[in-house]
Amino acid sequence: MHIELQPDKRYYSMGELAKAFGVNASLIRFWDKEFDILKPKKNAKGNRMFTPEDVTNLKLIYHLVKERGFTLEGAKTHLKAGQKKTLDNFEIISKLEGIKAQLTQIKNEL
Repeated sequence: MHIELQPDKRYYSMGELAKAFGVNASLIRFWDKEFDILKPKKNAKGNRMFTPEDVTNLKLIYHLVKERGFTLEGAKTHLKAGQKKTLDNFEIISKLEGIKAQLTQIKNEL
């Protein structure tokens, strides 16, 4: 999974995240209600604004639920049981996937 977002932003809107993850905004809204690790701020209009940390947590939730097939309860339990270890492993895998994509791009340019 490679999510395309501007890396230097402080906050991301619901629409930006829905587009980047290729899901409906309602799913992100649902995950926000279900998972305590998501803590988006709300602007004056009441719209959720997600921090880069929230985006990292959304990537982890997406990975567990959509890619590994965890149920919501299973994902919650997994996160609570070993959140730090799971997050560290996920970040390592994400970085390796990014390196692989860069190497593939270099190979294709040769």
